[in-house]
Amino acid sequence: MPSRAETPVPPGNRSAEQPDVPGASSRRTQALRTTYEAKYRKVYALLKNDTALRRKIGETGRAYGIDPMHIVGAIVGEHTYNVDAYDRLQTYYVKAAAYLRSSLSFSYNGEDVSDFVRRPQFSACASMRDSYDLWTCRETVWNKDFRGQTVGGARYPDNRFSAVFFQPLYAGQTFGLGQLNPLTALQVGDIVHDVSGLPRLDAARPNDVYETIMDPDLTLAYVAATLKKSIEAYRDIAGFDISRNPGVTATLYNLGNPEARARALKAENQKLRASGQPERLPQENYYGWLVNDKLPELEALF
Repeated sequence: MPSRAETPVPPGNRSAEQPDVPGASSRRTQALRTTYEAKYRKVYALLKNDTALRRKIGETGRAYGIDPMHIVGAIVGEHTYNVDAYDRLQTYYVKAAAYLRSSLSFSYNGEDVSDFVRRPQFSACASMRDSYDLWTCRETVWNKDFRGQTVGGARYPDNRFSAVFFQPLYAGQTFGLGQLNPLTALQVGDIVHDVSGLPRLDAARPNDVYETIMDPDLTLAYVAATLKKSIEAYRDIAGFDISRNPGVTATLYNLGNPEARARALKAENQKLRASGQPERLPQENYYGWLVNDKLPELEALF
């Protein structure tokens, strides 16, 4: 039975100072001879200078029933800590078209993921029709039965399902305005189909998946759907309303697995209540902290 959202998470940061930024992000930024502030200013300029993009973000937020600032937060966080924003939106369209000409496959050691998930270990997922439940189930099976293990004489990497099967060009691969991972796009495909009417994605057609991720006219819907699922997970599982805190949703967008994180927070708070201590609110990480810190400036654009 889902919990009711009885505890609103107020706007703003719970931490007075920004949590530490992971070393990988720091090294990547140093290698590019730039700074986080410079990268933030670049994505801020993209938003400020493109009226059409801001309009699309607003329309998408309304379509998915979320504050557009959640979408803005995801875009800003990704382009501040992971990749630089392109100067013009048109570049994203060009990149999207390029993926139609590439030869891509979602596979590991020559085995396509569409064949891999037909293995008997995935039988519990077979009855699931909703794309989110289906791919989340498959990811869970990967973690339980394959990750870091030897199965049928084959050794599988101790790595995320998305990293092993859904990054055909290079590791750490996410693309587009929202820097979406292909597995995330596949998970929310049915939501996007129902709300936006876009065609359902198919793991057997990786070029279509990458084109969708890169195309600004398409990817915003997937970003919004991903954020909406995080808001619903924390409402239904942990009993928190995070819909007024873009820093928290940005944190979940950065970390992934919102259901597992909501369950962990619920279990932690049950123990705290049992010992007479106050509940712990969902908290922002370094990525979400920046979003909340910059929120007044970003809201002024809209």
